[in-house]
Amino acid sequence: MIIFDVVMLTFVCVAANHLGLISAVERVLKLRIPILNCSKCCTFWSVLFLCTLYKQSIVPALTMSLLCAYIALWIELFMGYIDNLYNELYEKIYTSTEPEHPDTSDGGKDCSQSGVSDLSEE
Repeated sequence: MIIFDVVMLTFVCVAANHLGLISAVERVLKLRIPILNCSKCCTFWSVLFLCTLYKQSIVPALTMSLLCAYIALWIELFMGYIDNLYNELYEKIYTSTEPEHPDTSDGGKDCSQSGVSDLSEE
């Protein structure tokens, strides 16, 4: 049971930092919290605290905390990669310059070449 809780806590610490939730809390409180605004630090201290709640001995608790802090780096890197992929796909899908229905377009043969800005000049 503790392993599942540790995995979930590691994800929560990384996701909260990655999504900017910790920064938002710091802005609201007008207080800088260096232990929480770093994914590695937040993960390390949170897992260590959880292990002490589960009454783990110190060596396994430290080992698990350090291991999770290291894994937090990779989770954060993966989340950054997903963000990059999302931004690229968003650009391709929503900022495309092609018409949505190319079969209904007549290629501009009968289209008016004047725009709104041309009409306002008259």
